[in-house]
Amino acid sequence: MKYVVCVPDGCADEPLAELDGRTPLQAARMPVLDAIASRSLVGRAAVIPTGLPPGSDVGNMSIFGYDPVKYHTGRAPIEAAALGLKLRPDQVAYRCNLATIGDDGTMIDFAGGHPSTERAAGAIEAMHNAFVDEGIEFHRGVQYRHIMVAPTDWAEAECAPPHDLTGKPLIWPTGPAASKLQRVMDASRGILADFDIDANTVWLWGQGFQPQMPSFESQYGLKAGLVTAVDLVRGLGVLTDIEVVELESATGWYDTDYEGKRDCAIDGLDNGLDLFIVHVEATDEAGHAGNVEEKVRALENWDSRILAGLVESLDASGPWRMLMLPDHATPLALRTHTPDAVPYLLFDSTVDGPGGEYTEAGVAGLPIVPGHELMGRL
Repeated sequence: MKYVVCVPDGCADEPLAELDGRTPLQAARMPVLDAIASRSLVGRAAVIPTGLPPGSDVGNMSIFGYDPVKYHTGRAPIEAAALGLKLRPDQVAYRCNLATIGDDGTMIDFAGGHPSTERAAGAIEAMHNAFVDEGIEFHRGVQYRHIMVAPTDWAEAECAPPHDLTGKPLIWPTGPAASKLQRVMDASRGILADFDIDANTVWLWGQGFQPQMPSFESQYGLKAGLVTAVDLVRGLGVLTDIEVVELESATGWYDTDYEGKRDCAIDGLDNGLDLFIVHVEATDEAGHAGNVEEKVRALENWDSRILAGLVESLDASGPWRMLMLPDHATPLALRTHTPDAVPYLLFDSTVDGPGGEYTEAGVAGLPIVPGHELMGRL
């Protein structure tokens, strides 16, 4: 038996007037997924446990089969692991966004214009050089997503995720360490001004200490791989000893290489892996941007450019099962994450399920299952 887990990040949504009262999942033309759903078990999953923030760190940890209540310590330390950073017990990691703040004190763009990784590198290096003598390190990630490592006395602060502030007044850090963070963020305005990027500040958030997680193989007895453009998801793979397949053409944006991700899954499963996780960020980015057209298009790309060829290959190779669900909802009208239950799908090529519709309306009213239990059910 082979297994595939499909994660269309943030694809769950709410009905929109622009789509005649439908959600993007209802509006998108997805014939391959529709055919799979007609033979599957569909339902609703709580990927965000009560009391935890509705972020991709929590949601993807659930999808990977680990209870966030037990293992979640923060977003940034997971992303730090993706960069190969092993934090000492006396260190805390912060997510560092390159962001664009308006003169009116609002968050214009939490992604700082999506600078290329190469363009961002110089700015992050300059931040590192400015603070390294104080024991503060900056580490380059991908595009606008980076990491700051600081002493543990920087950990106690309440920090707003920048994607929750789009078009809204800024909510600056509060708490015992707030003044330290504010000093760095204020200083970044002058440092970033020297670089040819739209971002004009760094925004620090999502801090935590690095968690200790058992390997996926020890938990489930399967050798697993994954492909993603997002450091957070890559970091979960590193922390759980899942093989992370690097795909240079995976961008984390609308233009990501769908076929390349499909082929990574096919090749991995053909060459000894038992399970493969395919993660695509485009639906989430469209949700944050409030871009209805791109969110629908990203779902249709999932169907025609990943699922079509993947299903054909899996059918030819023998029995297989699939789990599909997003890590959270990112409603276009809100442009941020919500903790709402999301639709999931469990498919077995050898046994037809009751069948259903893989949409929010199609699973409305069904019992809600904890998201971290679905990997075991798969």
